[in-house]
Amino acid sequence: MPEQSSLDNVSIVLVNTKAPANIGSVARCMMNTGLSRLILVRPPEDRQDDAMKLAAGAGKVLLEAKKFETLRDAVADHQLVIGTSRHLSRHRRNIHSPRDAAGWIIPLLGRNRIALVFGREVNGLEKEDLSLCHELIAIPSSEAFPSLNLSHAVMVIAYELFLAAHAGLPADERALARSDEIERFFGHLQTALRHITFLDDANAKHMMFSLRQLFGRARLEPRDVKILRGILSAVSGTPERKDG
Repeated sequence: MPEQSSLDNVSIVLVNTKAPANIGSVARCMMNTGLSRLILVRPPEDRQDDAMKLAAGAGKVLLEAKKFETLRDAVADHQLVIGTSRHLSRHRRNIHSPRDAAGWIIPLLGRNRIALVFGREVNGLEKEDLSLCHELIAIPSSEAFPSLNLSHAVMVIAYELFLAAHAGLPADERALARSDEIERFFGHLQTALRHITFLDDANAKHMMFSLRQLFGRARLEPRDVKILRGILSAVSGTPERKDG
């Protein structure tokens, strides 16, 4: 049986949650399934009492939660960023069920930190947030009423992770590149492609969206990123800057 501490490398990231009570309910779900790392992006004004009431014994998760103003900063030190969405777009290919995703998430936890990102209660994740996600999870539900409560969505995915963590899955020893490294690569890639006139104002957003999906599926390691950025510098003459 794998060590329970492997789940410590999973972060639950809540973006712009409106109701403190929902955050408390999520904290309880996390404790139920062995998760402890909660990250809040632009959380509601401090109404900790409301959150604590619903946490029902999971107050430690709330008290230790980290807060950020942007999702990019929140996931910078994570190697894999996985968004959640109930809207299945024909333009995205990297969409998984919770069970399938758990099967490859757990083996990666030995050497990688993974963020599971949940959006607003009503509208979910915005396009800007989704662009930072390397993969997506969609929870199957009735077409007649597909919307899940935030804490219910967290519980479904956390439950599958908990089961997979005790399934004796073989470890994946790859150490992937961090999200901030990947974002610097994408910045360099866009600059280089504009420099060689492959991108223009008309196609830049769509093309970069497709390229983000392509490289997201590739699970780049730090050495891969270094090689790719070296190629970009050589081909386009755009220098590889350490800050992006």
